[in-house]
Parts: sequence; structure tokens; C-alpha cells
Amino acid sequence: MFSNNNDSNQECLNISSMFQSFNPAVDGDIFSRRCIWVNGPVIIGAGPSGLAVAAGLKRQGVPFIILERANCIASLWQNRTYDRLKLHLPKQFCQLPNLPFPEDFPEYPTKYQFIQYLESYANHFDIHPKFNETVQSAKYDKRFGLWRVKTVSKTGLLGSCEFEYICRWLVVATGENAEKVVPEFEGLEEFGGEVVHACDYKSGEKHRGKRVLVVGCGNSGMEVSLDLCNHQASPSMVVRSSVHVLPREVLGKSTFELAVTMMKWMPLRLVDKILLFLARIILGNTEKYGLKRPETGPMELKNTAGKTPVLDIGALKKVRSGKIKIVPAIKKFGPGTVELVDGRILEMDSVVLATGYRSNVPKWLKDNDFFSEDGIPKNPFPNGWKGEAGLYAVGFTRRGLSGASLDAMSVAHDIANSWIEETKQQKKTAAARHRRCISHF
Repeated sequence: MFSNNNDSNQECLNISSMFQSFNPAVDGDIFSRRCIWVNGPVIIGAGPSGLAVAAGLKRQGVPFIILERANCIASLWQNRTYDRLKLHLPKQFCQLPNLPFPEDFPEYPTKYQFIQYLESYANHFDIHPKFNETVQSAKYDKRFGLWRVKTVSKTGLLGSCEFEYICRWLVVATGENAEKVVPEFEGLEEFGGEVVHACDYKSGEKHRGKRVLVVGCGNSGMEVSLDLCNHQASPSMVVRSSVHVLPREVLGKSTFELAVTMMKWMPLRLVDKILLFLARIILGNTEKYGLKRPETGPMELKNTAGKTPVLDIGALKKVRSGKIKIVPAIKKFGPGTVELVDGRILEMDSVVLATGYRSNVPKWLKDNDFFSEDGIPKNPFPNGWKGEAGLYAVGFTRRGLSGASLDAMSVAHDIANSWIEETKQQKKTAAARHRRCISHF
């Protein structure tokens, strides 16, 4: 069944005639779903990246649909972050295009303030995603030069409905953090205590007085450990490899902002040397606390491997005092215990896996060579936003919200140019047909 989509003022066309040549034996699946033609792009993901693209398209009069598997915008921020989270970078580096943060927001907004900003952003640009709609597959149909996006939409407590969206342009805005990474550990099923991923951790209140193993030493691992300390828990943080720890600010100025400014005038490696010199003065020698630094500098490592340095907001002080214990890699778990690679066996009450996230694009985007096996565009920033046949990617730059915003503007502008040109051509064709019809009378 084919229908036009009219949600969010979308201009749609019925294209059932385009599929009359389908072989039912091959393409029978298309008749089992409600099929919707989108006169514009389909955007997958209603996080900051998807909203930024949508806003850019709105400003240029291009219709679109946003598909979001959750029941809200920015579900990662709303449903999978801990209570104490704040933006790690100053707000001017985290705002989306064409709408700054409110002036009364602090330099480092809380997660609740950031969610409020994103909701106001969606309202400002009149963006209305289709929630509770999970993409099963997206595939380019070479016969017709169109994308076919199959979804399942929740319609109630138990019900669901299948859709297939047909479009010229597909924007992948699901980002680098679509699903949690949960490593396998020998004996973990025998541990017995609570084991949660950082995306399910909210506060250290429930861990008060308990021994907690935090697996991972990135920004999330550091902040969870700090939060546990502040709630009188006893965290031990697993550090398997080297990590850069930088102060969040230098003399009251954002370290990141300082680095960005220096990179405009200095070679990257010189910037890294200056940052490490300042870090040594402010934080001291982190290696003596078990936090060995990588041989590659922090900004070079971020650019080449996407590994973000830890911006310290107080955890290192707890490490120095011994309130956060640093331990090496895990060998295996036992009932209420963990054995480390150095032979020590520690008793633990619970485990928090601050082991990161990954892209889920390979699970649903079919037959494409634009994304790598780990779900990241093969072309590095700033050339990873555009693929072939109307495929685009936003939010995979490994440069946070500022990188996503740059890509979103490029994508919206590129699609708008194509859409406007095609619309003009369609009008010319329609006018020519009209003239031919008149000439018969």
C-alpha cells in the first residue's frame, strides 16, 4: 500500500506507478508494508546531529522526515547518562547551528540544561521526529535510483506497524555512540553482584559504603569514580592502557579552547608539547599514580585515532589521596571477587562498565562501502559527510558537537541545492506537459 506522508508539513507524492514493473516474486515484501514516498531526505536519528541537519533543511524550505527509535529527542542524553554529567567543553563549542545557548546558561551546562536547549532547538525550528520507529534496514535500489528504508513502528503496548520509506537522499545521523560496548570477561556471570554499563548508571547514592570496580578510565570512568567517591563509596578504576589526563582549564581558560587557538598558529606537535608542559605543572606527574601517558600527544591522538583526552574535574585529586584506587587489567571474575593481571584478588560489591559505545550502522545499512566495519565513514574528517547516491553521514567526526555541526551544515546545503534543482526541473516538465495538452485543443 502506498501513501503520502503529510506529517510536519511534508510535501509528498504518490509513486505507486513507479513500482508497477516490480516482480512480485522478487519484490513482494514491498506490498506487505505501508510504503511512503518522502519528497526530500530521510534522516535517521533525532540526536543533536539529526536536529542540526533538520534545522538547516527547514531554513531552506526542504521537506524531510526524521526517524527515531526512542520516544524522545537526544535519547542518549535523556536516558543513558548519569545525573552529575556536564558538558566537558565550553558551551560555545557545543551549540548547534543558528541557535546559541541562552546567555544565562553556565559555561559548562549540565545535562539537563543541554536537554532543555535541544528541546528548545527542535521547537524553534518546528522539528517533529517520528518517534518509536526503529530502522530495520536501509538499501539503495539501483533500478530506480532511490533509497528504501524499512522500519518497525511501535503503535501501542503490544502492537507494531511496518513501514517502508522511499527517498532520494538518506542522512545517517545515529552517531558514534548508538549502542553500548560490553566486553566479555571470564567468570563475570559468577560474580553475583550488580553489573551495569555506564549508560545505566545514574548516581553513586545506591553504592554508598560499597566497593565498586569501575572498568575504564576515559571521561566517563573518571567521572563515575568521582561521583562514587562523593557518595562515600570505595571505587577502584581499571586502567588497562595509557591515557592523557589534562586539566579542564588553564588559568581560568578552557584547555580545549586554548588548544584550538594555538592550532591556528602552531604545528600540532608543538601544541601537544605545550599542553603536556602545562598539564605537568598543574596536575603533576600522573604516571606515578598509575596513569601512564601515551607516546602520541593528546591532540594528535584525538585527530588520528579519535581518542579523547580526559579533562580532569576533580577525579585526579581523589586518585592522589587514594580514595580512587588505580588497578591494572582484569584477568577474571569470581563470586564477589575480581582477579587482576598482577595476581591480586579484590573483593567487590558491584561493577560499572565504563567501556564506551560504538556505531550500529553496519547492522542496518546494507550493501554500502561508505562506512567501515566499525560503522565510521572511511573518509576522515572533513571529508566523511558525503557518500554516493544521495548518502550522507553526520555525527561521526570524532570531534564532538562542533564537528557534527560543521557536517550538518554541509549536508543540509548540499541536499538543498539538489532538491531545489530537481524541483525546478519537475516544474519545467509539468509545464511542458501542460502546454502539450493545450495544443491538442
